[in-house]
Amino acid sequence: MDERRDDIDDTNNMNDFEIARALGLDAAWLDAARQVWARIAREVAATEEIARSNSARVLAALSRVGLGDYHFGGTSGYGYDDTGREHLERAFAYVFGAEAALVRIQMVSGTHALAAVLFGVLRPGDLLVSAYGAPYDTMVTMIGHDRRVRGSLADHGVKYLEVAPGEGGEPDYAGISRAADKARMVLIQRSRGYSWRRALSCADIGRIARCVKAVNPRAVVFVDNCYGEFTETTEPAAVGADVVAGSLIKNPGGGIAPCGGYIVGRSDLVEMAAERLTAPGLGSHAGPTLGFTRLIAQGLFMAPLVTGEAVAGSQFASAFLSDLGFEVSPRPGERRHDIVLAVRLGSPENVCAFCRAVQSTSPVDAGVTPVAAPMPGYADEVIMAAGTFVQGASIELSADAPLRPPYDAYLQGGLVRHQVEFAMLRFAQDLQRKPGQRG
Repeated sequence: MDERRDDIDDTNNMNDFEIARALGLDAAWLDAARQVWARIAREVAATEEIARSNSARVLAALSRVGLGDYHFGGTSGYGYDDTGREHLERAFAYVFGAEAALVRIQMVSGTHALAAVLFGVLRPGDLLVSAYGAPYDTMVTMIGHDRRVRGSLADHGVKYLEVAPGEGGEPDYAGISRAADKARMVLIQRSRGYSWRRALSCADIGRIARCVKAVNPRAVVFVDNCYGEFTETTEPAAVGADVVAGSLIKNPGGGIAPCGGYIVGRSDLVEMAAERLTAPGLGSHAGPTLGFTRLIAQGLFMAPLVTGEAVAGSQFASAFLSDLGFEVSPRPGERRHDIVLAVRLGSPENVCAFCRAVQSTSPVDAGVTPVAAPMPGYADEVIMAAGTFVQGASIELSADAPLRPPYDAYLQGGLVRHQVEFAMLRFAQDLQRKPGQRG
């Protein structure tokens, strides 16, 4: 006897009904989401092609270095003669188009990796130039020139100069050339940080590097690559950057690496950073892997696919939130050079609702309610939503916002694009709107 219900048209409707019931959503929002996915299909397909190309590059690098199962045992203590670490670092160098790489679990964050480069290379009296406006909040604290911070670069006698973006948000190439004339290092932050400016492409970074080298060939071009890895088919070291750093719990860790950071670039600069991380004379020779080599290598292998999922989720969120009447950056259809989406929410209440929606659709701590609080390294109270498997892993879906006008929130990550979709649907539903209704 056929007990199929006549009031169910097809399997898709049944799936939507079950999804809505499981997630506490109105099924009408799922239909609205399908329409958005259909509208951005070409944009998402381009993202998938980037992931395909990057996957080939990573696979070729791991094969080229001859990574084997016996490299996953790890070392303890000093970590001398760790062949697995050496093979993995050579693979990172190939992937990122660099001479050398330092890939270590001892780096606790992207900021720590950046600090190893800054303090490893710069000396008292040197000039650091930020090429594209003020860097990220924790970097401002580390530089220490807007407020006195013990142990900052300013405290160590390093001078600092900032080149504001030009009209229209583009880099001020003429201003960068003037500032770079006496610089020891020019810092380029690829991602937007807590700002409305756009992320820089590798083409932008290459042009900045050429501007710097034309007036000062000895200046070190240093790229903060956080959030930008694998969003394009090339990386900053391949277009003129001397040294590049980032975090393994962002894009290049693929959602698998449990901790760590990386530095790639010219071998002398990478070694100077290594000597800051460990000690002069030890440098890159020390640093146990403690059995984490497999997870980091597996994360690198998965990174292009996972980054593509995060970008696709961001593309959906951009289109969906625009439909709700919110201003977003990047706008729908714009090329992506990082995994961050800025959303202008207009009020602290909307910011808190946005973060609650992200938290409640997370696989971990979904029942936790995020609240704004002071955070080390930040000038304002910050609200963060991050129901992640790895603490602070922003390749996993997360959102955070400093509670200051005009009340922008920053959405990043998403191991699975549909988690981003469901979070945005929850936010829209919590605003008590109906599909098609703008703000």
